[in-house]
Amino acid sequence: MAARHISRLVSNQTIFFCCDMQEAFRPNVKYFKEITEICRRVIEGGKILDIPLVVTEQYPKGLKRTIPELEIGHAVGKFEKTIFSMVIPETEAILKERNSKNVVLFGIEAHVCILHTALDLRERDYEVHVVADGCSSRSDSDRKMAYKRLRQAGCILTTGETLLMELLGSKDHPKFKEVQKVVLDRAPDTGLIHQS
Repeated sequence: MAARHISRLVSNQTIFFCCDMQEAFRPNVKYFKEITEICRRVIEGGKILDIPLVVTEQYPKGLKRTIPELEIGHAVGKFEKTIFSMVIPETEAILKERNSKNVVLFGIEAHVCILHTALDLRERDYEVHVVADGCSSRSDSDRKMAYKRLRQAGCILTTGETLLMELLGSKDHPKFKEVQKVVLDRAPDTGLIHQS
């Protein structure tokens, strides 16, 4: 019997991709406030754990810049794009340079830029962990169908707290207490309870 492949997050092989969390989406994307809080926690936890962060902005001239609630000053790259995927020459160079195998993906919109990015990464044999409570769309039906498609493509759907605990691995991790403070308050309801 062949060994079954299980995708696990390992800190030194993981990179975080924050996709298009921009001001113009705020009034239209469902659960925007709540997914912003999840993204904030993921970014803060990643910073504590020294996980590299890549940030993209979709056509910022029209859609504005990354929202101020997210502290992205430590990002190893922040790039403008006009294609839906985050997989552009600049981000591909970072992935190769850092020898990343796992990409943690979060942001908006689930059925457009998140989906396109995930499909491009899977085609290149990266393990993709999508933060389900850190992604959304303008409609629940688009979000729900995007999650089904992401699963079919071999992506792992997770939550912000789950992935941070997976990266820690144990309460004995030297940075456990710092990360625990990030997730100590109950996460907001991002509508996943109503998804199937």
